[in-house]
Amino acid sequence: MTTAMEPEHTIQPEQLARMHELVNQLEQHNYSYYTLDQPTISDKQYDVLYDELIQLEQLTGYILPDSITQRVGGDILKGFEPHRHRSRLWSLDKAQDQESVLTWNTRVCKAIADYNSKNPELQPLPAPSYVIELKFDGLTLNLTYDEGRLVQASTRGNGVIGEGILAQVKTIKSIPLTIPFSNGVIEVQGEGIMNLSVLEAYNKTAVEPLKNARNAAAGALRNQNPRITAERKLNAFFYNIGYAEGVEFEKHQEMQQFLRDNRFKINPYAIYCDTIEEVQAELERVTAMRGDLDYLIDGAVVKLTDIRTRDALGYTDKFPRWAVAFKFEAEETTTVLESVSWEVGRTGKITPLARLEPVELAGVTVQNCTLNNVGDIERKNLKYALGTQVFIRRSNDVIPEILGKADDEPGGEIVTPVVCPSCGSVLEMKGAHLFCLNKLACKPQTIGRITHFSSRDAMDIESFSVMTAEQLFDECGVRDPADLYELTYEDLIGLDRFGDKKARKLIEALDKSKDRDLAAFLFALGIPNTGKATTKMLADHFGTLAAVRAATVEELIGLSDVGGIVAESISAYFRDPLALGNIDRMLSHGVKAESEEVLVAREDSVFSGKTVVLTGTLATMTRDEAAKKLEACGAKISGSVSKKTDFVVAGESAGSKLTKARELGVTVIEDEELLKVMLGE
Repeated sequence: MTTAMEPEHTIQPEQLARMHELVNQLEQHNYSYYTLDQPTISDKQYDVLYDELIQLEQLTGYILPDSITQRVGGDILKGFEPHRHRSRLWSLDKAQDQESVLTWNTRVCKAIADYNSKNPELQPLPAPSYVIELKFDGLTLNLTYDEGRLVQASTRGNGVIGEGILAQVKTIKSIPLTIPFSNGVIEVQGEGIMNLSVLEAYNKTAVEPLKNARNAAAGALRNQNPRITAERKLNAFFYNIGYAEGVEFEKHQEMQQFLRDNRFKINPYAIYCDTIEEVQAELERVTAMRGDLDYLIDGAVVKLTDIRTRDALGYTDKFPRWAVAFKFEAEETTTVLESVSWEVGRTGKITPLARLEPVELAGVTVQNCTLNNVGDIERKNLKYALGTQVFIRRSNDVIPEILGKADDEPGGEIVTPVVCPSCGSVLEMKGAHLFCLNKLACKPQTIGRITHFSSRDAMDIESFSVMTAEQLFDECGVRDPADLYELTYEDLIGLDRFGDKKARKLIEALDKSKDRDLAAFLFALGIPNTGKATTKMLADHFGTLAAVRAATVEELIGLSDVGGIVAESISAYFRDPLALGNIDRMLSHGVKAESEEVLVAREDSVFSGKTVVLTGTLATMTRDEAAKKLEACGAKISGSVSKKTDFVVAGESAGSKLTKARELGVTVIEDEELLKVMLGE
């Protein structure tokens, strides 16, 4: 049997007309039943029409391309073809709490005001108004209609290119195969889901029950057998038109009505607000109602309703500036603590890792949780918890956390190790943490240390990876960073997966890294309790590696944002004979570790002598570039917000530092204002 746009002359005109009529009738009944939830005929009457269409298709040997009989799923596909979206599918910036929603709204209001002031000849953008929609937890769909006919469906993919899943999407009965709009090409975006009631019914008879609704929907839509997709009885909600020919909208409401008029299923929840306070109140209500829904949601989406404002505000590299996703707070559940292993980090710290009986939490299967240290185990009453129920919490994309025991039943003991699980060396307790002191022969430490040393923010050794570090440890005896600079071409060319090109490339990258500045070198050393901001401050203050090495604890404590613990860590590191030997060997091999040329800082700037913290992603420049410009203006750059902080420069996705700044009353400078303030405008 073949599918054709128009049948050949052997089919009688009345047969063709009847087939078109039946397809249209059945599609309309489907729309009433699956989209509007308002059946227009009985199941028996529907079956009579459906059977008549089947008989005509068998009699004529033709199937109309939009025939409803194609929803049952066809043959197994060989693979998914890539599909390039006509318009990019954007991710959404996340607001983890109400404070983050206010921060987003502040940026929106400022952007609108800036646009209006810079474009006085244009009609002003209106004050922001908002719509709140549910954030569905399924699989994003992008449907392409050409002259009213569904011609492609794809996953989101990377936002530019997705996977074509047309055959699978056609099995979803709430998705129209044809729509009234036929003036050009449109792309309609939505979410494929499995209703919770459907999942429950499916699992009652399934040979292999499905774990959760999100995985069930995503797995079905990416299954190469469309018949399996059809068996899942999926659903879909639509909320956006990403690309359109022949139609434009001024308001979000108009877009939603267009979708309804074209038979797309729109979720009934859509709340319009005139103030951000109304938005906040509604978000509280959405959080409370999530458990009453027949489908999974993991938050709500707040959008501006005015389309011209959306166009004016535009996008960052990742997100639209005119929308934000409000993510629900942590979810909690219980599961069995099966075992605890002890992992070795690059500093020798031994961290307990809990293995759990897999459990679904916030749409994700959780089976691992990090326990901070021995004290954390005791504080949470987990010492005798193996094999018992424990409470766990997962907050958005954060690593799950064990909160404590869920019952009073004693379980197996979590035994604290006395020797390193990797090298067998005796462990030492320092503060709350266990440490392995075998720095040169403990493989996980060395691998972590060398990988960190080679990373982009450190020595920036191009194409270096964990696999490279492991291979050099095993086959070349590399035990510390200085050993890297003793490698020769002959050492590398004989290794597995090292051809001439790769060997020369690594030697060249190592030579190039010798010119990295002092701040990068100090960061590469991996001094405990120090990060980029601290090592940059050390380089700027002391100017030379020799001066940093000679600094006393008292001198270090006198520096901005360096407390007793950090000062002692730095001092102890430069008293360690192994560390000093490693540094001296690197210097003997040509590593310079010199400070960048310091510009004379201005003294007439608003930033002169002030402490500034940078947070979030800056749109106008990188954070490093901004830090250098601020230092040229006489500022002191700090990595943390305190009462001593004078200014916080906030970019996109600014988080806890911005929140703390507001709590302390620190002056906040939005990203776009930074250059103006620097120039004294």
